[in-house]
Amino acid sequence: MNNSMMKNTLMEALGMEVITAEATKVKIRMPVDHRTHQPMGFLHGGASVALAESAASIGAFLNIDPDHQQVFGIEINANHIKSARTGHVEGTATPAHIGKNTMVWEIQIVNESKELLCLSRCTVGVVPLKK
Repeated sequence: MNNSMMKNTLMEALGMEVITAEATKVKIRMPVDHRTHQPMGFLHGGASVALAESAASIGAFLNIDPDHQQVFGIEINANHIKSARTGHVEGTATPAHIGKNTMVWEIQIVNESKELLCLSRCTVGVVPLKK
Protein backbone atom coordinates (compact mmCIF):
# COMPACT_ATOMS: atom_id res chain seq x y z
CA MET A 1 0.00 0.00 0.00
CA ASN A 2 1.62 3.26 -1.10
CA ASN A 3 0.64 6.78 -2.08
CA SER A 4 0.83 6.02 -5.82
CA MET A 5 -2.18 3.71 -5.33
CA MET A 6 -4.23 6.77 -4.29
CA LYS A 7 -4.16 8.21 -7.83
CA ASN A 8 -7.65 9.18 -9.07
CA THR A 9 -9.34 8.40 -5.75
CA LEU A 10 -11.20 10.36 -3.08
CA MET A 11 -8.02 10.20 -1.02
CA GLU A 12 -6.10 12.05 -3.74
CA ALA A 13 -8.92 14.59 -4.20
CA LEU A 14 -8.82 15.44 -0.47
CA GLY A 15 -5.00 15.57 -0.39
CA MET A 16 -4.54 12.57 1.90
CA GLU A 17 -1.07 11.10 2.35
CA VAL A 18 -0.40 7.70 3.89
CA ILE A 19 2.31 8.06 6.56
CA THR A 20 2.24 4.55 8.05
CA ALA A 21 0.56 1.45 6.67
CA GLU A 22 0.98 -1.61 8.87
CA ALA A 23 -1.40 -4.43 9.80
CA THR A 24 -1.83 -3.00 13.31
CA LYS A 25 -1.56 0.76 12.64
CA VAL A 26 -2.38 3.08 9.76
CA LYS A 27 -1.61 6.81 9.85
CA ILE A 28 -2.90 9.24 7.24
CA ARG A 29 -2.29 12.99 7.01
CA MET A 30 -4.83 15.34 5.41
CA PRO A 31 -4.75 19.11 4.81
CA VAL A 32 -7.36 21.42 6.25
CA ASP A 33 -7.92 23.66 3.22
CA HIS A 34 -10.43 24.49 0.46
CA ARG A 35 -10.74 20.76 -0.39
CA THR A 36 -11.74 19.73 3.13
CA HIS A 37 -13.58 22.82 4.42
CA GLN A 38 -17.31 23.15 4.92
CA PRO A 39 -18.87 26.44 3.71
CA MET A 40 -18.14 28.26 6.99
CA GLY A 41 -14.39 27.60 6.67
CA PHE A 42 -13.98 24.76 9.19
CA LEU A 43 -12.89 21.15 8.61
CA HIS A 44 -15.89 19.30 7.18
CA GLY A 45 -17.09 16.41 9.33
CA GLY A 46 -17.48 14.35 6.15
CA ALA A 47 -13.80 14.87 5.34
CA SER A 48 -12.91 13.54 8.79
CA VAL A 49 -15.14 10.51 8.20
CA ALA A 50 -13.52 9.94 4.80
CA LEU A 51 -10.10 10.04 6.49
CA ALA A 52 -11.26 7.61 9.19
CA GLU A 53 -12.77 5.10 6.77
CA SER A 54 -9.74 5.30 4.48
CA ALA A 55 -7.38 4.49 7.34
CA ALA A 56 -9.58 1.63 8.59
CA SER A 57 -9.97 0.18 5.10
CA ILE A 58 -6.23 0.24 4.43
CA GLY A 59 -5.59 -1.45 7.78
CA ALA A 60 -8.22 -4.09 7.07
CA PHE A 61 -6.77 -4.69 3.59
CA LEU A 62 -3.37 -5.34 5.16
CA ASN A 63 -4.92 -8.14 7.24
CA ILE A 64 -6.44 -10.17 4.39
CA ASP A 65 -5.25 -12.26 1.47
CA PRO A 66 -6.04 -9.92 -1.46
CA ASP A 67 -5.90 -12.81 -3.92
CA HIS A 68 -8.95 -14.33 -2.23
CA GLN A 69 -10.64 -11.55 -0.24
CA GLN A 70 -11.68 -7.91 -0.38
CA VAL A 71 -12.80 -5.45 2.32
CA PHE A 72 -15.71 -3.03 2.39
CA GLY A 73 -16.89 -0.58 5.02
CA ILE A 74 -20.10 -1.72 6.72
CA GLU A 75 -20.63 0.98 9.35
CA ILE A 76 -18.84 4.07 10.60
CA ASN A 77 -19.53 6.54 13.36
CA ALA A 78 -17.70 9.69 14.33
CA ASN A 79 -17.77 12.00 17.31
CA HIS A 80 -16.54 15.44 16.28
CA ILE A 81 -14.97 16.92 19.39
CA LYS A 82 -13.09 19.97 18.17
CA SER A 83 -12.74 21.82 14.87
CA ALA A 84 -9.88 23.15 12.75
CA ARG A 85 -9.54 25.88 10.12
CA THR A 86 -5.98 25.43 8.82
CA GLY A 87 -2.96 23.15 8.88
CA HIS A 88 -3.12 19.38 8.72
CA VAL A 89 -4.86 16.64 10.64
CA GLU A 90 -3.61 13.13 11.20
CA GLY A 91 -5.77 10.05 11.57
CA THR A 92 -4.44 6.94 13.28
CA ALA A 93 -6.37 3.69 12.95
CA THR A 94 -5.78 0.68 15.21
CA PRO A 95 -7.71 -2.58 15.25
CA ALA A 96 -10.10 -3.31 18.12
CA HIS A 97 -11.10 -6.65 16.52
CA ILE A 98 -9.69 -8.61 13.60
CA GLY A 99 -12.00 -11.47 12.75
CA LYS A 100 -12.57 -13.84 9.86
CA ASN A 101 -15.60 -11.97 8.47
CA THR A 102 -15.46 -8.55 10.13
CA MET A 103 -12.98 -6.14 11.62
CA VAL A 104 -13.53 -3.14 13.90
CA TRP A 105 -11.09 -0.25 13.77
CA GLU A 106 -10.77 2.73 16.11
CA ILE A 107 -9.58 5.96 14.53
CA GLN A 108 -8.35 9.06 16.33
CA ILE A 109 -7.96 12.27 14.33
CA VAL A 110 -5.75 14.95 15.87
CA ASN A 111 -4.53 18.40 14.86
CA GLU A 112 -0.91 19.49 14.65
CA SER A 113 -0.91 20.12 18.43
CA LYS A 114 -2.05 16.50 18.94
CA GLU A 115 -5.45 17.67 20.26
CA LEU A 116 -8.24 15.18 19.61
CA LEU A 117 -10.64 16.45 16.94
CA CYS A 118 -12.57 13.32 16.07
CA LEU A 119 -12.99 9.83 17.51
CA SER A 120 -14.37 7.27 15.08
CA ARG A 121 -15.09 3.56 14.88
CA CYS A 122 -15.41 1.68 11.60
CA THR A 123 -16.67 -1.84 11.00
CA VAL A 124 -15.22 -3.47 7.89
CA GLY A 125 -16.54 -6.58 6.20
CA VAL A 126 -14.24 -9.22 4.74
CA VAL A 127 -15.75 -10.62 1.54
CA PRO A 128 -14.49 -13.54 -0.59
CA LEU A 129 -13.54 -12.56 -4.13
CA LYS A 130 -15.72 -14.11 -6.81
CA LYS A 131 -13.61 -15.60 -9.56
